[in-house]
Amino acid sequence: MPDSNAAIPDSLAIVRVAVPTPLRRSFDYLLPAALALGHPGIQPGIRVLVPFGNRELTAVVLQLDSRSALQTDKLKAVISILDSEPMIPAHLLSLWVWAAKYYQHPVGDALHTLMPASLRGTASAKIKIRAIDSQQSRTRHTYPAEQQQLLNSAQQAACEQITGALGRYQGFLLDGVTGSGKTEVYLQAIARARAIGKQALVLVPEISLTPQTLARFQQRFEEPIAVLHSGLTARQRLNAWLAASSAQAGIIIGTRSAVFTPMLAPGLIIVDEEHDGSFKQQDGFRYSARDLAVMRASAEQIPIVLGSATPSLESLHNASSGRYSRLQLPERAGVANKPAFVLVDTHTQNMQQGFSALLLDHIQRHIRDGNQVLVFINRRGFAPLQQCGDCGWTAECTFCDARLTIHKNPPHLCCHHCERRHPIFRHCPDCGGKSMQAVGVGTERSEAFLKQCFPATDVIRIDRDVTRKKDELERLLAKVQHGGPCILVGTQMLAKGHHFPDVTLVAVLEADSGLFSADFRGQEFMAQLLTQVAGRAGRADKPGEVLIQTRHATHQSLQLLINRGYHALADQLMLERQSTCMPPFTYLACLRAEAINSQAPMEFLMKARALIEQHCASQLPHQAIMINGPLPAPMEKRANRFRQQLLVRAHQRHDLQQLLGTLCLQLEGLSSQRLVRWSVDVDPQDMM
Repeated sequence: MPDSNAAIPDSLAIVRVAVPTPLRRSFDYLLPAALALGHPGIQPGIRVLVPFGNRELTAVVLQLDSRSALQTDKLKAVISILDSEPMIPAHLLSLWVWAAKYYQHPVGDALHTLMPASLRGTASAKIKIRAIDSQQSRTRHTYPAEQQQLLNSAQQAACEQITGALGRYQGFLLDGVTGSGKTEVYLQAIARARAIGKQALVLVPEISLTPQTLARFQQRFEEPIAVLHSGLTARQRLNAWLAASSAQAGIIIGTRSAVFTPMLAPGLIIVDEEHDGSFKQQDGFRYSARDLAVMRASAEQIPIVLGSATPSLESLHNASSGRYSRLQLPERAGVANKPAFVLVDTHTQNMQQGFSALLLDHIQRHIRDGNQVLVFINRRGFAPLQQCGDCGWTAECTFCDARLTIHKNPPHLCCHHCERRHPIFRHCPDCGGKSMQAVGVGTERSEAFLKQCFPATDVIRIDRDVTRKKDELERLLAKVQHGGPCILVGTQMLAKGHHFPDVTLVAVLEADSGLFSADFRGQEFMAQLLTQVAGRAGRADKPGEVLIQTRHATHQSLQLLINRGYHALADQLMLERQSTCMPPFTYLACLRAEAINSQAPMEFLMKARALIEQHCASQLPHQAIMINGPLPAPMEKRANRFRQQLLVRAHQRHDLQQLLGTLCLQLEGLSSQRLVRWSVDVDPQDMM
């Protein structure tokens, strides 16, 4: 048996490191004296190269020590030290180690994930600017120029409270209606932070928002701005990371993973569209960038602003309980007014390709007046279903519990869950009939129909299929920004924070998808999406109008949203969550298991439930933990794997964390865990 806490000879030292493996532990290595002499400043946050099995891996130093739980002859030696300065500052390293523990993820893999890809190997941490990168950094976006705007009284009060907190931690919820000028508040608050030499980090939910956000910041600030998102090369991301960590860039703009970027002089963090589900990582290290940004602001003693026209129920709850200061912007900025809403009952309308006669009349009128129209349908492809008109057979994915979507360019059927493709059926596989029909409407079909109805008008489709090509999204958005009558057709890519001053009509083709969702957050997501997309109308000096088509025009939630607004519906949903002990009034974790064998996930989660019940009986007060399941996931079969889930709720966050920490170690010891893929999702946002 090794001698616990065995002392190390003076000529040797120990480094405790995080190695990128699925093992939930750190590892001790010897630091030879010769290597230590060459790097006298070695400290936590520095990368080292270590032997691991028959491989050599890049690890992050967590701690230096003179003792180990293992005997000296059991320890391997560090091969080389890769950095002269920590890649992760000490305070952030402690926070990210805490985050790995909170989200129940192996610390080595978590730290590996948060660093730029170039730093996960042995590459040196130096900025290298290629000629093409230098040229791109000098290229200005083609959005119309704008000047600093005068703030109205509500904006001014919000800006003063935010800047008054510079130098200390304070959480703010900037709750402003769409078009209320939240971005202008961000810009002026950042300007004051920069005036005192502090850096600002701005998180946006999607890459689609980055070009427009970057353009506005470049127009306002004549200084380097670091940009981080998944559309960049590994070298570009590393350059941005290093520019931020050395304060060469005073402003950092990025998507979810940018929350991990070190700042030499942190001053302010802003999370725009804080309600957006894109801030939650859905696989691997399942962190919430919004929540970690709050924790980071607290650790660095700087203010954080969470901005949204449709705040999440969690943020509204935090504001009402005093954790955040709520800053409200109740009116649109400038001369813009809130758009008028019209609810269209499709049961009473003559419908063509998903468009009512009333909607087509409104589109024609707005285009005739020289304005732009946005048509929203959250469904890619030509049609969501291919069906036999003779026997009713439908084309379904053989690997998922889902129907295949028809795409016309190029012609094929596609599963939007596993991305498998299949040729379009010319004959019915069941009855042999030739009456194969495209049922329903997607963005491709809507685009084709609108081009047929309005041949003299530009119809611009924006969805994931169209924008796969590099810079295509930016080109299309710039075309819209330059004005002129056009019709935009797109998915929720168009609903998130874009400013289209010439859009005067927003049409929602189908508003019913979230009304009857299996996800307990379904109605919240539906209300946020409808409110956000409606907010694209009438954002300048032209009055806006919103037409929402639905088959359930009398639904209570839809009526409440249309007549009294998002916050009225949010108040109702909050009462429902409280009565059913759901977040934000409890803390939730989802234990998921999947396997090719349909029985294995259920059996594994039954064992997990038994372990949870044993823990509760011995460690926790009665009813401290609530368990639901195991139950099939809403989509039970996906990518040819059967999926089950177990929901665990607790009234106290500490009780849930204590349980999960013990449970994960126990589950790793089960022999049956090798038959399934399993994961723990803490504070899950997507229950599907």
